[in-house]
Amino acid sequence: MNKAKPYLIDKTIIWRAWLAVKANKGSAGVDGMTIETFEHNRARNLYKIWNRLSSGCYIPPPVKRVEISESDGKTRPLGLPTVSDRLVAQVQSISHNLANTLNKSIDGIIQNF
Repeated sequence: MNKAKPYLIDKTIIWRAWLAVKANKGSAGVDGMTIETFEHNRARNLYKIWNRLSSGCYIPPPVKRVEISESDGKTRPLGLPTVSDRLVAQVQSISHNLANTLNKSIDGIIQNF
């Protein structure tokens, strides 16, 4: 049986999100996976994220809590998401930006109709 995914997510959006996450670098999250580790199995990791998002079954993992020093000598907590979770955030951002651009284009077309 070949069922369609309930959410249409173009794989190019996943790829663009990966490029943004990779460019931003960053530390490993609670799962210990670094950008470099993710890269070693990139195709499988990207497919897994795309599949979970388009199936509506993505569950974000916990965020790693670390303490960072402030200029006044105190520390404050900082949450480090996993590489996968940062990728999902980028997918959401890219999708949101595309939707806004499309809505503005449609509004312009309708006004000129």
